[in-house]
Amino acid sequence: MTLHKQINDIEAVSQKAGKGVSMKMLLSSDESPNFAMRNFIIEVGGYMPLHTNTVEHEQYVLSGKAKVQLADKTVEAKAGDILLIPAGVAHSYETIGDEAYSFLCLVPKADDKIEILSC
Repeated sequence: MTLHKQINDIEAVSQKAGKGVSMKMLLSSDESPNFAMRNFIIEVGGYMPLHTNTVEHEQYVLSGKAKVQLADKTVEAKAGDILLIPAGVAHSYETIGDEAYSFLCLVPKADDKIEILSC
């Protein structure tokens, strides 16, 4: 099966965890045999709280900057950066500067249980 979409035609859905976080489901696990592809946007002054997932995350930063906590270290991620977050590793995001932080996030097609560790 092949598929073609335009990102601007996909609705951004507000996320409950954090502040100023929305997600566009670019390819759902129903549309793709192995992965789901999402585009997360965290607005200026927004954040996603410290949490874990039971599946790994592969991420590519499209725009903006954020302080990203990965287990016991913190990195400043910016456009062009690539992040690999293994399953079970605690991580969080907090925007830096005056531009929204936007990234692609690919996850394997599997049950994903999310545990929020702090708000």
